[in-house]
Amino acid sequence: MSLNWWVLAFASLCVSSAVRAHPLDGLTGAEIAAVREILGAQGKLEPASRFSLIELKEPDKASVLAWQAGKPGKSLPRMATAYVLNQDGAYKAELDLQARELMRWEKARGEPMLLSEEFASANALALSDARMREGLAKRGVTAEQAFCIPLTAGMFGRPEERGRRLMKVPCYVKPLAASSNFYARPIEGLFALVDLRARQVLDVTDTGVVPVPSDPWGYTAAELAERQHMAAAARSGDKPAPRRERRYKLQGGELEWDMWRFHVRADRRPGLVLSRIQARDGGSWRSVLYQAHLSEVFVPYMDPDEGWYWRTYMDSGEYGFGLFLSPLRKGVDCPSDATYLPVMMHTDDGAPLEMPDAICVFERETGNPVYRHYEIFAQAPAEGRPATELVVRSASEVGNYDYFIDYVFQQDGMIRIMLGATGLDAVKGVAATSMRSASAAADTRHGTLIAPNLVAPNHDHFFSFRLDFDVDGTDNAFMRTSLEPAKVPAGLPRRSLWETHHSMPQRELEGRYRLSAATPAEYHVMHRKKRTALGHAPSYMIVPQDSAAYSPLDALSDPPMKRNAYIEYTIWNTPYAPAERYAGGEYALQSDGSDGLAAWVKQNRRIDSGDLVTWYTMGFHHVPHVEDWPIMSTHWKSFTLMPYNFFDFNPAMKLRAP
Repeated sequence: MSLNWWVLAFASLCVSSAVRAHPLDGLTGAEIAAVREILGAQGKLEPASRFSLIELKEPDKASVLAWQAGKPGKSLPRMATAYVLNQDGAYKAELDLQARELMRWEKARGEPMLLSEEFASANALALSDARMREGLAKRGVTAEQAFCIPLTAGMFGRPEERGRRLMKVPCYVKPLAASSNFYARPIEGLFALVDLRARQVLDVTDTGVVPVPSDPWGYTAAELAERQHMAAAARSGDKPAPRRERRYKLQGGELEWDMWRFHVRADRRPGLVLSRIQARDGGSWRSVLYQAHLSEVFVPYMDPDEGWYWRTYMDSGEYGFGLFLSPLRKGVDCPSDATYLPVMMHTDDGAPLEMPDAICVFERETGNPVYRHYEIFAQAPAEGRPATELVVRSASEVGNYDYFIDYVFQQDGMIRIMLGATGLDAVKGVAATSMRSASAAADTRHGTLIAPNLVAPNHDHFFSFRLDFDVDGTDNAFMRTSLEPAKVPAGLPRRSLWETHHSMPQRELEGRYRLSAATPAEYHVMHRKKRTALGHAPSYMIVPQDSAAYSPLDALSDPPMKRNAYIEYTIWNTPYAPAERYAGGEYALQSDGSDGLAAWVKQNRRIDSGDLVTWYTMGFHHVPHVEDWPIMSTHWKSFTLMPYNFFDFNPAMKLRAP
């Protein structure tokens, strides 16, 4: 890490600590540093102690809802949660940063997230093992030519898996200095099993030599120019039209635009966290959501090969979407004139570290009308308004994939939550060089041949979002409105009608839903007691879009499915519980499914009144194709939160005429 980086990080602390006053702001650098100081003073740290996670422990919800910026009153406590890896295991700590007191210190009930240095140590351990070197030699590769990528090993119920921090470490031929693609030349059929805590290689698996691809498959402009069939002149369009002056206000983590205001931060595990989302209705601000953030990501590969069946990653809980936030490139990831925000994270040894340009905020004109109507009888120009959106975006690079998370705020009261997947396919070395090869059928049984000697295996991506709705307050309930065949009156010429039927789940096990075109329905969260001018219960609807949410995995016997059983249903509902933040459980690394959303709902708590949390799982099945290589086009999936009898009329009607 360069000295300039550290100077930048600490200089920003001094500035940000002076302006950040919101109780949901992420920890400042000074606060992160205080965590280590307090624990050290209490004798809880060793020279080799490492921090898997240091994050804000949010004040209780009632206190945050009562808090108002700039108003006199008692400030809310600043608390932190830390997960510490010591020689004798992992510990969980809770600290009062203002009082500089350790409030709680206990053995962790599972394995916390991975450390950055564990990736480097697993790579070095694998390449130092004689069995691994022998396997490389069989393939004509030296340890110096190999680049290994440690991957989480999952949990499959074996006794030797418990109490260990395990990774499986496959390798690739190291790219040349000028090459951009680290995944193009897999050394297939060879990997090490590494115990991170014991710092030793437990086993090496070698299933036989497979040809190593020779093509480096670089994807930068310079590399593409060297490939004759890709060296055509780059396409270019006209310069984009000049953008208008920014119309949003950003102070610290609080953002206000058009009819919206909310708070934004990033945490090490979920990445972007949006809180206190409110919509302006006339002269008042009305609550829509208390908080929304990514809860877990599950990426299971569908190849039963010895080197692939265990690749069932929990990208948020094991690796961390916040930890792997990457700086956003101006003019590529976001418009050049967007506002770019840093986020404060920490190093493995607990020092504060600022990530520059980790979040961007920008307005965009969609080119579509937010509404319009041409009245043929009036013979006048169509009445309408152009649509503008506000986007809050981050990008997390987790291994070979890059994931965008977008929160898109619209002028009609809708919020669109979008997931964009790009980056590189995970690829497997095979013998086939074309679909005419003798081994092609066997090699492509569980994937697609996307280049000579390279198959991209089939896999899934599932994303669980935690949506703490507070629609006009905390007294919310969930409603399902089904569309069912209506009884047609005798003698009516119509013989086919449908009607709506409303049902409200009373308990958690009733509040789980698989979405299917065969059983059309609408799903919304409503306030139980408040009513609009017309007498409607103000509500927000969850509108699914083009994503798959259910996998054909066996929930009863497949260990990866047990760890991620939340994907069995698209929608879940639970009573608000601040400790229940992640659908995959507090400790995802080598978890067994005994903690998490599917386990919590077995309590079958009441959900028909009070504070409600709704969980939504979106995703897609990925059958790769040649156009995914050497780099994938961004693939977008989304769902929308839409006002449903929340306003008295369409809020977009308040927009000025162009």
